[in-house]
Amino acid sequence: MITVTFYAKEIEQDIKVNLESVTGFSIEGHAGYARHGKDIVCAAVSALVMNTMNSIQAFTSDVFDYSEDEKKGRIVFKIVSEPAPEAKLFLKSLILGLQGIQEEYGEKYLRIGFQNS
Repeated sequence: MITVTFYAKEIEQDIKVNLESVTGFSIEGHAGYARHGKDIVCAAVSALVMNTMNSIQAFTSDVFDYSEDEKKGRIVFKIVSEPAPEAKLFLKSLILGLQGIQEEYGEKYLRIGFQNS
């Protein structure tokens, strides 16, 4: 299973999240939907995540920390400056895309959560 945790500055009662306050995410694991190289859930999640990070780097001047561990399937991405409006939009778009994948394939393959940053 892929676990995605979004970091947000404003979370009320662990359920209501102000999406404007999201500053980054961590992602870990492999979906296990199909064998390596054929896993469309992993491919979709990877494409969305990489596009989001590349877009923030290319289209904003935001400062961020980034680390990855390919063997564990782990990426941590955190904006350390005040996020630009474009970065906030890219992160909200990532959340929307991942929620669509989760709705289509289920929490057995992709779980999304939020925690205070």
